[in-house]
Amino acid sequence: METLRAIRDPAGGGDIVALGMVSGIVVRGGNVGFTIEVDPARGPALEPLRKAAEEAVRKLPGVLSVTAVLTAHRAPVPETPRRPAGPAYLPGVTSVIAVASGKGGVGKSTTAVNLALALAAGGRAVGILDADIFGPSLPTMMGIRRRPASPDGKKIIPIDQHGLRCMSIGFMVPEETPMIWRGPMVMGALEQMLRDVEWGTLDVLVVDMPPGTGDAQLTLSQRVPLAGAVIVSTPQDLALIDARRGLNMFRKVDVPVLGIIENMSYFICPHCGGRSDIFTHGGARKEAERLGVEFLGEIPLDMAIRETADGGTPIVIAAPDSPQAKAYAAIAERIGARLAADGGRAAPRIVVQ
Repeated sequence: METLRAIRDPAGGGDIVALGMVSGIVVRGGNVGFTIEVDPARGPALEPLRKAAEEAVRKLPGVLSVTAVLTAHRAPVPETPRRPAGPAYLPGVTSVIAVASGKGGVGKSTTAVNLALALAAGGRAVGILDADIFGPSLPTMMGIRRRPASPDGKKIIPIDQHGLRCMSIGFMVPEETPMIWRGPMVMGALEQMLRDVEWGTLDVLVVDMPPGTGDAQLTLSQRVPLAGAVIVSTPQDLALIDARRGLNMFRKVDVPVLGIIENMSYFICPHCGGRSDIFTHGGARKEAERLGVEFLGEIPLDMAIRETADGGTPIVIAAPDSPQAKAYAAIAERIGARLAADGGRAAPRIVVQ
């Protein structure tokens, strides 16, 4: 705080600490984060102030990284629990689907990216939002190493790559920078990546959800007019327990579940051709039947899927005629058919009982 007292508001009113502009300071093991609250009208012009505050704190002994965020409070809309859905919130976007899992490590992001690419390969206009603030993976999987443009300082232009319109917090910060934001900062970043991104006209916006069932998942489920959710799980019982929690969360907020995908379903040895069910097999299909939702398909545990994702050209683009790519394409067509049958959908109502 003493260091930040040296940063003065260019409007001449005093330093940013005395003016009460600094809040939300978090310090963890040499990683520092804080917010600077500003007038919404002055936001774009105060980027130099944000950078100066960041640089001043970075010079302190023991500081490893600094993340300073400008926030602007707007007057709340009376008696409404969320922003309006539909055209007022995501104009031009026909359907929004969430790809989710109850836990991390099941290949959800790889599945989301390949499904989005497969939907686009079917002739649809598709965008993808990486909603995992703490572990963004879209920059790596899509081979993107640049920041998105914002010609007017208000709207962000998503990055076009492999036929998708892409947005991720990972485009904005260095890869090695840890995100140590508190919940309200995460919610604000997610809403900004929806509200302030010029998505244009899309048939489908795929949201790669963070793992779990926390604040981020609930916020997106309640603020975005989701046409449905796709649950990704591996076959073993431990993963299916968490997948069940994720599925039930969507049901509680009145979001239809489009189906379950069994990822890492089986392994084919590249040397002998023998099959191994490393995580067992068929668990997700049985769970789908038990819960009364569609089983969308199986994706193998395959080195080519991992290598192409790590290399920035996912399997659906790198080898579109491969069995792995065709597996994603078949699932994408099932999802596309379901979206076409269901039509658009308004955001769920929040009912207090």
